[in-house]
Amino acid sequence: MQSVVVTGVSTGIGWGITKILIQNGYRVFGSVRKTQDAERLQSEFGETFVPLIFDVTDEEKVHAAARQVRDQLNGETLFGLVNNAGVAVPAPLAHMPIDEFRTQMEINLTGQLIVTQAFLPLLGMDRSLKGKPGRLINMSSTSGKRGAPFVGAYVTSKHALEGMSETLRIELMLYGIDVIIIGPGAVATPIWDKGEQADLTKYQHTEYVEAARKFQKYMVEDGRKGLPSEKIGEVVLHALTTSKPRVRYPVVPNMLKNWIIPMLLPKRYVDKLIAKGLGFQK
Repeated sequence: MQSVVVTGVSTGIGWGITKILIQNGYRVFGSVRKTQDAERLQSEFGETFVPLIFDVTDEEKVHAAARQVRDQLNGETLFGLVNNAGVAVPAPLAHMPIDEFRTQMEINLTGQLIVTQAFLPLLGMDRSLKGKPGRLINMSSTSGKRGAPFVGAYVTSKHALEGMSETLRIELMLYGIDVIIIGPGAVATPIWDKGEQADLTKYQHTEYVEAARKFQKYMVEDGRKGLPSEKIGEVVLHALTTSKPRVRYPVVPNMLKNWIIPMLLPKRYVDKLIAKGLGFQK
């Protein structure tokens, strides 16, 4: 049985990826931060789910988890690593506390490199292991290619993750390890319940607060109409198994309207449309 490590599997996209991989005969080592989530998922998915308890920013625990996985691979390579864990910290960048910005970067960027470094030997950098090199999947977003107001720190982290992935894809050719980016748009997950509850009162004194509330409402409503998380799991499965994977897979509902056309239009035109909708321009 082939094995895949997936980070951030307690809910949402990570849960959907885990479900699809297990249904297709893979063993999933899934990371969570809480013991109760590990127990719940183990009960839900059965013996082919192996929980790993760590925060992606904790180097010691991440490397301990990699040793745990190595022990269970019995000298074989890991089939894949899916860097999915991440958070979104909303705020207008002009007023965002720097410690919150650092937290966003630490989780969505530095944490991804911590996990990658810990598991790269199992993907094939350790040439003593048997089997073909595995694949590294980095979970980006539409925000990895275009900006949006009030989620600037998240956008920054995803742009940076895409750049890191581009470099890793070249560097890891030495070991035959491929690096693939998945860029979801709106996905219907519990994150939108959290987004609806995000506290914007700290920006009450700024000129952004009304526009931020309007944008928050739009994002929550749009997100709840998004793709099921299992759809992302199906794309991850394809990226892990196809003989000629693309370097990047956008997975966006209403692809023409929400991805293709906006990416073809001049950026300043799109910026003005967004700004007008938020009341920044008449």
